Amino acid sequence: MYDVLPADVWIWQKLESTISRVFTSYNFSEIRLPLVEETRLFQTAIGEVTDVVEREMFSFPDRSGTSLTLRPEGTAGCVRAVIQNDLCNRGLTQKLWYNGPMFRYERPQKGRNRQFTQVGAEIFNMENSEADVELLLMSSRLWKQLGLPNVRLEINSLGSDASRSQYREVLISYFKEHIEILDEDAKRRLESNPLRILDSKNPAMRSVIENAPLLTEYLDEESIEHFTKVKSILDQCGIAYIENPKLVRGLDYYCKTVFEWITDDLGAQGTICAGGRYDTLVERQGGKPTPAVGFAMGLDRIVELIKDLSLWQQQSSVDAVLIVDNVIDSSLANQFSEKIRDSLPRINLYVNQSGGSFKSQFKKADKLDADFAIILGENEIKNNFITVKSLKNKDLGQQELQYNNFVEFMKTNANLRES
Repeated sequence: MYDVLPADVWIWQKLESTISRVFTSYNFSEIRLPLVEETRLFQTAIGEVTDVVEREMFSFPDRSGTSLTLRPEGTAGCVRAVIQNDLCNRGLTQKLWYNGPMFRYERPQKGRNRQFTQVGAEIFNMENSEADVELLLMSSRLWKQLGLPNVRLEINSLGSDASRSQYREVLISYFKEHIEILDEDAKRRLESNPLRILDSKNPAMRSVIENAPLLTEYLDEESIEHFTKVKSILDQCGIAYIENPKLVRGLDYYCKTVFEWITDDLGAQGTICAGGRYDTLVERQGGKPTPAVGFAMGLDRIVELIKDLSLWQQQSSVDAVLIVDNVIDSSLANQFSEKIRDSLPRINLYVNQSGGSFKSQFKKADKLDADFAIILGENEIKNNFITVKSLKNKDLGQQELQYNNFVEFMKTNANLRES
């Protein structure tokens, strides 16, 4: 777990505001979910024989003995909220998104932490292929807005529960024929979750995995039709993708379409967004049958990508510095700065409380990379005007302005931050 220091906070803020803007443009509504849920929620939703539930959850008993867990992912909690608050009442479609910390007890490495931040988006009560594609279109637009290069889309279909169950038996038989090649982790998964063996990065098992039977050979007709339409719409919208028949998701609730957005610029932990369809999860958690599809993206990895590739340059966070003559009472300077903030609510105004000569205060303004200096001296107070000097635009120079004219000048020429 880690701190986000002030030097990086601006990246997180810009990233989060861009995500909010893009998701809102697709008519997704934000939902805020608790960090702690009952452990059985994740056991039911994710699957008791998954890595997440078996080895990675932070779980503990509360004072009544109920086992609670710091959320390892967001979908299960979102589904619980939809059921508990009857958000899909009378077949209503819900498009929801959330943002916040998740927790998994993993071996820390670049792009993987025990506390990490995920943004998730979920669509409930839409079973058609268009819902799957809308999530892919929305995420593709987000990468463009963020300026992320070299992000590729890989897709697959896991089929229905019945077709996947049939494939599971075939896969178990195949891997048993090559049991001597499997590592201990694969042997442990063989009976409980054999599809996860296909995800193994062990080079000693590469050949046996590459020659394993393909799930696509066992898909039911409905899943084939659904997946074919997904690909057709992506083609029509100009979204490039790679069909990866070995792509599976580590959580039990997925069916039909699954996908990952991957970059090669982060090393081994290259998946920045992943998801798929989970048509039976709401019912499994006690709700009415409700088709659903969603994804989660790891903001930690996206921030690392932005920093590693120097994709963004930080703009000055200081619009103006108030430079005050030492002979002026500090209370007058505070009154004046508050008057400016009343007139310009979006201004980031730095007030030098430590005093100093005009020269030292201007040096401070340069270090802060401020856009303007607002000078308050004896002459300004005596003659009731404000001196404002542009520190970056020589054409604006230095001007002496009445207060109302100063306000209009700042509104016109200062790149004030959004409120």
